[in-house]
Amino acid sequence: MNLPKRKKNRLKDYDYSSEGFYYVTICTANRKKIFSEIVGQGLAPAEIKLTGIGKIVKEQLFDLEKRYNNIKIEKHVVMPDHIHFILRIKNPAGASPRPTLSDIVCTYKSIAKKEINKIYKQDVWQKGFYDHIIRDQNDYNIIWEYINNNPQKWLIENNRALKPELYGNRDMIEENVKGKN
Repeated sequence: MNLPKRKKNRLKDYDYSSEGFYYVTICTANRKKIFSEIVGQGLAPAEIKLTGIGKIVKEQLFDLEKRYNNIKIEKHVVMPDHIHFILRIKNPAGASPRPTLSDIVCTYKSIAKKEINKIYKQDVWQKGFYDHIIRDQNDYNIIWEYINNNPQKWLIENNRALKPELYGNRDMIEENVKGKN
């Protein structure tokens, strides 16, 4: 049987244990909404209500800083069917071996799944993860804002799908925005 080959999403010849900032997104298996619920109405800020699984996912994310003394979680958001975070890898002098981004993410997914399965016996993660090497301050700021605004964007998109008469037609809104530029 000829199966399609998975596209490699890592940069060739890049050292993913290098000091720097990385943006990571990990999705749930089959995009099941098991981590949180986004609530709010109108202009009120979106609020994230973590499920039991979501609480474990968040706790295990920050436990990575204890496991790897050369990393820091700079920003995160636990969405219903995915998690975003900015990870900083610091390279202390003489540290060897240095974990790669894949090592860190695979450890995280494995430990979180193990903890979740003690209680919920649930398939948790989609295979793989998305990453982006943050190249400069502007890139960092854009990603920070994206993570920060993701719950509000989720709320608006879901409310628009449920009540288009209140939130407008997306195509119409985008056309109005383009017309103003």
